[in-house]
Amino acid sequence: MARYTGPVCRLCRREDRKLYLKGERCYAPKCAMERRAFPPGQHGSARQWRRKESDYAMQLREKQRARRIYGVLERQFRRYFEEAERRPGLTGENLLSILESRLDNVVFRMGLADSRAQARQLVEHGHVCINNRKTNVPSALVEPGDVISLTEHATRLTYFKDRADYLQRHQTPDWLSLDPQKMAAKMLERPTRAQMQDVSLEEQLIVEFYSR
Repeated sequence: MARYTGPVCRLCRREDRKLYLKGERCYAPKCAMERRAFPPGQHGSARQWRRKESDYAMQLREKQRARRIYGVLERQFRRYFEEAERRPGLTGENLLSILESRLDNVVFRMGLADSRAQARQLVEHGHVCINNRKTNVPSALVEPGDVISLTEHATRLTYFKDRADYLQRHQTPDWLSLDPQKMAAKMLERPTRAQMQDVSLEEQLIVEFYSR
């Protein structure tokens, strides 16, 4: 499946906002936004974002931020938007709920990975199960009642053994119920916008972008 494989720090610099794509490094002084807080490219430091953005530019940037936070390319993101339109309720909130329900994001929310990119890698390597069935599809959508767990082989790996202590103090969102001992979690309900306080996106701008 296609995915972005370039340098991710330049994505944060392009969006003029920390997207927390590299886990703990984003909180360290080595973070690119701390050292070079201007857009990438030859003329990035000269622009410094001084010009006023149009409504279209603001909508585009918000859509790009959402794509980059969740690691989704354009075609798939558009399909998620179309699915959000078909569901009852507000399209923007439905869209964020779908993105949060992706398997790689759920693994990240469980605390098994420091970033969504790392969670995606864990899934692709076949370490994760949905309802005791191994899957290597990061974009698989988790439904309420589904149980996310590790394969028997994964539980014997040093990485996950070292992760056990962290899970004891990790706070999961309200829509997930985590069992730190079993390294498994159950989705209690579809994520709502009120349960996504840490998602700093203005979803209405994304709806306006696709509604032009």
